[in-house]
Amino acid sequence: MRDLVEIGMGRTARRAYELDDLEIIPSRRTRSSKDVSTAWQIDAYRFEIPLITHPTDAIVSPGTAVAIGELGGLGVLNAEGLWARHGDVEEALFRLVQAVEDTDDPAAPVKVLQELHAEPVRMDLIAEAIKQVRESGVTVAVRVSPQRAAELTPDLLAAGVEILVVQGTIISAEHVSRDGEPLNLKSFIADLDIPVIAGGVGDYRTAMHLMRTGAAGVIVGYGYTPGVTTTDSVLGIGVPMATAIADAAAARRDYLDETGGRYVHVIADGGVLTSGDIAKSIACGADAVMLGEPLAAASEAPGQGLYWTAASAHPSVPRSHVSTGVDQVVDLRKLLFGPSVDPRGVTNLFGSLRRAMAKTGYSDLKEFQKVGLTIRG
Repeated sequence: MRDLVEIGMGRTARRAYELDDLEIIPSRRTRSSKDVSTAWQIDAYRFEIPLITHPTDAIVSPGTAVAIGELGGLGVLNAEGLWARHGDVEEALFRLVQAVEDTDDPAAPVKVLQELHAEPVRMDLIAEAIKQVRESGVTVAVRVSPQRAAELTPDLLAAGVEILVVQGTIISAEHVSRDGEPLNLKSFIADLDIPVIAGGVGDYRTAMHLMRTGAAGVIVGYGYTPGVTTTDSVLGIGVPMATAIADAAAARRDYLDETGGRYVHVIADGGVLTSGDIAKSIACGADAVMLGEPLAAASEAPGQGLYWTAASAHPSVPRSHVSTGVDQVVDLRKLLFGPSVDPRGVTNLFGSLRRAMAKTGYSDLKEFQKVGLTIRG
């Protein structure tokens, strides 16, 4: 294979690409951005923009989940996060802010997050958070880890969850545990009446395995953000997103043929920091993107200018810093739809996607997945 390179005698590695390695090629046709649709649909749920939030307390509270839903995206609450463990989340977040302000030690806020997450999950608290979202009329989505999915899901369904996200750093079709029964995603999903989005994955084979479990969507990546997530440093695991998205899209196509028409959505989660990254993710084959740090710039973000992922709070192997480099400059609506005065592609995220589609002549997301691409260098 041409994409295999020799890294030493008898050892080869596959050449893979990040989103920054790619550029989108304009076509011979353009159109008005008013004629472009960024809508997509998973199961019975339609969304006006291809946005799912990374399920971190830094950007998703019940209030922001509602706001994002009202703006056309899908906010995902973390059913194992602060809103599930603390009655006074503002006080918990204040502790985190104080830890950041009181010391330059990057371990200090991570230690606070670990302590905050040492409190048990309380279903009354997460049910109340879900109730706030449900009563607003927007779609209710929550995230659980593979380790606790079987335990928490019955109560989450009773609380009114409509889309379940089973997400870990790396996920497989069967999570094996020494401490109890393994989570077999195929049987787990078969017993549910709601769509399940599962991930993350980084290659064709694992994406295909998850699709065969009955998942409605597959997450590609693990929310990698330079300077924030450290999974590559801690575990040596990385996901070159452009190649991974394209591989998962190939699995989706083959699975579609295998099943005679069952379509599984591909969601890109990692390395998506600008509006250009969103466009490139769709161009590589994603149906939607899962955004984390870019949404921390919204004035409504509960992290108050901080950003972290759920992996920060792991009790023994944390894999995320608490980033203090987020500038809160715009409200959520302007962040997503503009107008923007920032030329870096960090605001008007989905207005810019619409413009990219118009400039290359495509009218909807499925068409835009066929746009031409080049590799830099």
